[in-house]
Amino acid sequence: MQISQATKVTLLLLSMVTMMSNVAIVTSLPHLKEHFPGVKEIEFLSRLMITLPSLSIALLAPFLGHFLHRIKRRSATVAALLLFALAGSGGLYLEGIEALLFSRALLGVAIAVLMIVTTALVGDYFAQASRHRYMGMQRAFTSIGGLFFLIGGGLLSDFGWRFPFGLYLVGLLFIPLTLLFLVEPSKPLDEPEEEVRPPLFGIYALAFVLMLIFYILPTQMPFLMINHFGASGTLTGAIISTAFLANALGALSFARLKKHYDYGTIYIIGIAIVGIGFLLIGSVKEVHLFFFTSPIMGFGGGVLMTNVTAWMLSRSHQSRRIKSSGYLTSALFLGQFFSPILFHPLVMHFGVQAFFGVIGAVLLGIVVLLGAVKKVRG
Repeated sequence: MQISQATKVTLLLLSMVTMMSNVAIVTSLPHLKEHFPGVKEIEFLSRLMITLPSLSIALLAPFLGHFLHRIKRRSATVAALLLFALAGSGGLYLEGIEALLFSRALLGVAIAVLMIVTTALVGDYFAQASRHRYMGMQRAFTSIGGLFFLIGGGLLSDFGWRFPFGLYLVGLLFIPLTLLFLVEPSKPLDEPEEEVRPPLFGIYALAFVLMLIFYILPTQMPFLMINHFGASGTLTGAIISTAFLANALGALSFARLKKHYDYGTIYIIGIAIVGIGFLLIGSVKEVHLFFFTSPIMGFGGGVLMTNVTAWMLSRSHQSRRIKSSGYLTSALFLGQFFSPILFHPLVMHFGVQAFFGVIGAVLLGIVVLLGAVKKVRG
């Protein structure tokens, strides 16, 4: 399917919006304890501010995938951008932790639609060979976009915890671009309708595990740097943004890795890199050293995210692509939601920095075990 450069850029911008869904406010979260001093478990609830959209997405994405299969991609995108801007900016004007959490749940609905549509459109617009290159560029673009939103959120949070929520209004700017340049896909491009594809449950499970691990970075790092090391919101945003920049480089490396390794091997390589990043974060004694340790974790995450999405698209038939994208989106965001919940007891037991070291050691142990199994089978 031939599409213009304007359409490609529009798709990149829409992908960027999904990335900023949570990172824009990560540096605001530690300040909620000061604004809600009487609320019990406010640290836990503040972490839910970043992951509640993930639960909403995880629960609704499979159903939305079946629903969106019947309507036009462009109409769904415009509606999602409107909801994204209105619900996402709720922190500017809402009072009460319950109202804030509800707005984050509504934000999740918008993000789910955007994630499903943009992922399916990559499969619609590009054939297998060019898809890998574009997906690397798409992931890199979203990571760099996340970098700017993260830095912007960090700067704004130093003036007040509400201000970063205003960044979500950028969704309104993308509506005209969507109406002008987003192209409805034509009938199936290069795949016979009767072709049978294997089940994708294994890929969905790996996507869940990936996000369960990777989402430790935005949910735990701000608390480590601000509460433990005394870093400002600006410095915290700058440090975490280096992980997003490295994430972009990891995504761009995917196409080259795919020429030499299969999807399963690339997944193991990515987990090993993330594990090393965890171990190093757990050993840092001076806050500025995070500028060197966080990018390692980010690079591995970029490889993993691009790999798992490409893996799904390679095994999903054109006629079921938007439904498969819905299930993948659900798995990814279910991992996001459960990440702080499952790991909260470990953080409380070990302390947030030692927790990073423990997770890193476990991941590298798993990689060694998988490598041994692969060698025996090979």
